[in-house]
Amino acid sequence: MHNHPSGDPKPSRDDIEMTREVRAAAEALGISIHDHLVIGRKGHASFRSLGLL
Repeated sequence: MHNHPSGDPKPSRDDIEMTREVRAAAEALGISIHDHLVIGRKGHASFRSLGLL
């Protein structure tokens, strides 16, 4: 989970790429990633609900 100071919770390309890298590293260690949340003034975005995870 992290925040976007801009207030827009839409995941950026960098957010998506970083999440892919963290997920790959976690899977190699047998760890499951359940979601990645982006918090902003306008709400939040869930990678799982957006189909990005």
